[in-house]
This record gives sequence, C-alpha cells and structure tokens, in this order.
Amino acid sequence: MDFTVALAQIKPKLGCTDDNMALVEAAIEEAIAEGAQLVVFPELALTGYFLKDLVPDVALRLDSPQVDKLKLLSRRISIAIGMVEVSADYRFFNSALYLEGGELRHVHRKVYLPTYGLFDEQRYLAHGDRFRAFDTRFGRYGILICEDMWHLSAPYLLAMDNATTLICLSSSPGRGVSGTRELGSSSAWQKLTSTTAMFLNCRVLYCNRVGYEDGINFWGGSEVVAPSGAVTARGALMEEDLVLARVEEGALRRERIFSPMMRDENMDLTLKELRRIDRENSR
Repeated sequence: MDFTVALAQIKPKLGCTDDNMALVEAAIEEAIAEGAQLVVFPELALTGYFLKDLVPDVALRLDSPQVDKLKLLSRRISIAIGMVEVSADYRFFNSALYLEGGELRHVHRKVYLPTYGLFDEQRYLAHGDRFRAFDTRFGRYGILICEDMWHLSAPYLLAMDNATTLICLSSSPGRGVSGTRELGSSSAWQKLTSTTAMFLNCRVLYCNRVGYEDGINFWGGSEVVAPSGAVTARGALMEEDLVLARVEEGALRRERIFSPMMRDENMDLTLKELRRIDRENSR
C-alpha cells in the first residue's frame, strides 16, 4: 500500500526520559497533522546516546508506563522508536520498538555494539542475538540499529526473511571530512543506504538524530531511499527536522521487475558455502 512516512529528526536530552517523551509526543502530533501513517525516531530517542553509567537509571521495561503511552499513541500512527530496555534478568539492551494498532508488534535488540573510536557500547549494554523480519500494515519490515547496518549479513538476513522495507534507527556522530569537503559521516551513510537499497531491492528509512552530547555533535541527514537507491527525501544537517515522504508500492514493484536481485538470490548456495567456510575455519 502507499503511505506517508515521517522521520522525526529530534534532539534528545541525555538521561532525561520525561523530557524526551514530551519531544516524542510533540513529534507524533506533528506527524499526524502532516498526514503521516508511520513515524520513525532515532536510536535511543528516549534517553540520549552517551549514557555510560546512566544506563540502569534510564532503562525501561517493555511493560513500563512510557511504553504503554506509546502503545496508546500507536492507535493513531505506527511508531518505530529507540530506547534502553531492561530485561527481567537485569540485562540492558539498546532496543528499537515497533508499535502499531495499540500493540507492541516487534522488538529488535542491537546486535553489533561498537567499541572503536569514540564508541564503547559493549561496556554498558548486552548484545541482541537475532535479526527477524515482521509483518506490518504496510508490508513486511525489518529493523536495524545504526552499527547493525554496517554488517552486510544483517540487512541480507532481513531481506531473505522477506522484508521489503528496512528501518534504520541511528545516533551517528559527525566524524571526518570527505574529499568533497562533505562531512565524512554523512557521505558514508548516504553511500551505505543507497547501496543496500539497490542490492536488496528494498526501501530504506534511515532516521538519525541531531544535537550535542559531551561536545560531540550528531548530524541528522535522515533520508528515505527508494529500492532503486534514489533518495526521495532527506533531512537537514545539524538541525531538528520532520522529514516527510510518500512511499509508493508501485516503485517497489517496478524495481523488482527491472532488477530482480532478490528473485535470483541463491540461499542454498550461500548456506552451503558458509558451512564450508565454518568447517575450514574450525580446523
């Protein structure tokens, strides 16, 4: 089906769950007023990113009042949003929730926790252990959280699980300058989202945050990428934005006819070669 998506490029406050919930509610109301049927928020939208020892203080259970509030709001608009989740056995996860029709439909726990450069997520958070596609009223979706998307197997697994749309929630800091004097982070992400869409014949909905934490900036640039790899909408750099785009089912149909990559993908061959590689590496 055709629908309008809103990418809520917000500026969360570090460790301020109540304030961030108010930001989220305001963005949801704006998205609804603009006619959107789906709103996507950044990674850790309810908490901020560089939490460190604050993780246990801001973590929420899936039956928390905040999640119940999001369930209620999802009766009016479908929602994808990031937060710190605490499990029953007191493990803490960088999680993304998908809520729709008053229900929590899917939870993705970030699998790849970066520890290079300025990142230190593994010190404070537990790994997720799966990539699963799921059904929505718009079709079959998959969710990735920031670093997940930089591992080729992650979007591939979701595509092979019949996801035709990938949602990527991100808190990407501004780093480096490219040869064209563009911000290195934005240039790299734009190449990644476009290439992923083309190789997997899928849409990519990428939502990145803005603002500063501990002197480090987040650059925004959220975008909607068609299955052809073309960008249909892109957010502002370094400032809050609500990025609206019309997603048309016909564009997916045309691209899968013109360039049927997923039709011709040989999963049996992939599995056979992976088993061989695993055996050889185990010797």
